[in-house]
Amino acid sequence: MDSQQSRVLVQLRDMILKGEFGPGERLAEIPLAEKLGASRTPVRLALASLEHEGLIEPSPAGGYQMRRFTSQEIADAIRVRGVVEGLALRLLAEDGAPRQLLRELHDCLDAGDKAVNKPTMELDDYAAYVEMNDRFHQLVVEGCGNAAVKRIMDMLDSQPFAAPSAMLPMQSSMQEGQQWMQQAHRTHHAMVQAIEKGQGYRAQALGEEHVEIARMNLDYALERPELAAELMPGMKLVAARR
Repeated sequence: MDSQQSRVLVQLRDMILKGEFGPGERLAEIPLAEKLGASRTPVRLALASLEHEGLIEPSPAGGYQMRRFTSQEIADAIRVRGVVEGLALRLLAEDGAPRQLLRELHDCLDAGDKAVNKPTMELDDYAAYVEMNDRFHQLVVEGCGNAAVKRIMDMLDSQPFAAPSAMLPMQSSMQEGQQWMQQAHRTHHAMVQAIEKGQGYRAQALGEEHVEIARMNLDYALERPELAAELMPGMKLVAARR
């Protein structure tokens, strides 16, 4: 994949996950190429890749259109993420994590502590936590040394709301959201502790349990569609439960 196609693919995926296209909206090559400042060929190839990822679908009128996702699809992807990341954590615990990786994980823990362990979190603290959270999970996946795990996680990251920080707490009060983040970050500490002690099964269980917070936040978002639409525009692509 050349650099322009890669850039177009990243841009289109980001636009989809941010809710810039509505369900059923047609994705035409020429307008997209003009909007992205690219030629039609990389746009066409990027659209084909996005169909393969399951983010868009063929349009009856030709080309592609945005598809609608079900809450079950998202919940399934979140659960799979927990299983795969649990395996990555187990591998790190059983095989032994390099000192440099442990230092970087502890840096993440320190950054997370600084963001969440204060009387009241501000928006900048939320942003810092998101950055730390993404980095922490990236380190775990890349550090486990299993190429298959990395490929699966790359695929899951491209699915709506399955990436590590996609379903962070979106509660109506900052205080409630902070409590959820504190709970999640305590699990980060427990994960690193399990890795350092060589507790493979405990590390794996923690990884699988960790994503339950994301699943519960998905339920919260579906129960409060107006709040979800404001804080997470991409949720408009998710079909309401019946």
